Amino acid sequence: MFVPMWLIALAAIVFAAFAVWTYLLATGRNPLPFPDRGSRIFSTPNPEAKEVMVALLARHGLRERFQANSSGILRSIMWDGTIINQSPPDVNEKLGHATASIGLVADDPVASANDAAEFLRSRGFEARVVLDAEPALPIAFVVPMPRRAPC
Repeated sequence: MFVPMWLIALAAIVFAAFAVWTYLLATGRNPLPFPDRGSRIFSTPNPEAKEVMVALLARHGLRERFQANSSGILRSIMWDGTIINQSPPDVNEKLGHATASIGLVADDPVASANDAAEFLRSRGFEARVVLDAEPALPIAFVVPMPRRAPC
């Protein structure tokens, strides 16, 4: 039985690609941006602090995957989905100077944010939805407020 050399080479390439993909998935480094399981987001006070945090994480094996800067926000996305942000003062003000947050994937960010805020309110917390922190992106923020002390 004759098997063309190009077919053997193609099979070897496909096998190698599958092996590399399997290794990347097993080590938590999916080369594709999907499935998006959300992220943990940490904010730094200035660009220098962001660079230092990214370097510190790299020293401990969590390397920067890419940068996604927008609207004055500097954003480093790490291989595990963690995001290190540095936001301008007006964005920090809108978000109540939050230093950490959790990003969740939603088909309708506004409806999901309103639902999350209502959930927090039903549990006795105050929460507000911020839609204009990054107008260029389809992002909605839920900012929980401190629980009021009983009188």
